[in-house]
Amino acid sequence: MATVHDVAAYVLVKGGPMTAMKLQKLCYFAYGYHMAWEEQQLFQERFEAWANGPVAPALYGQHRGQFQLTAGDVVGDPAALTEDERESVDVVLENFMVHSARELSAMTHAEGPWVQARDRAGAAGLDRSNEELRDEEIQEYFGALVSVGE
Repeated sequence: MATVHDVAAYVLVKGGPMTAMKLQKLCYFAYGYHMAWEEQQLFQERFEAWANGPVAPALYGQHRGQFQLTAGDVVGDPAALTEDERESVDVVLENFMVHSARELSAMTHAEGPWVQARDRAGAAGLDRSNEELRDEEIQEYFGALVSVGE
């Protein structure tokens, strides 16, 4: 199984330079859709319900203080992804790279796992929260999106 760092490194190689926020959101969408399609985690690291959307703290630790990221800024092995993992990430990149970091963040705020985690934490607006997003909620939410698109 890949790590969030492997997936982020792959995203940067395939997607080119991007903001740290955009990288976080693309990793989140890849995780969610992989859960829906493959019924398993893309990586074991968790996402938390931060004010600007889901953030993987393990990945944040590598890019903290950096706004713009390029290939090589995240220490990970893009080759560590399996064929199924690469396919999930590729589909997400094909469909979500056109969106800005702010648009991707707004998408995570609309409904679903981030909102549920923020509610559990009692966090509103820009309140800080380290409440974890739950896999069962991620799988249910993205599974519903996938079934609507079929």
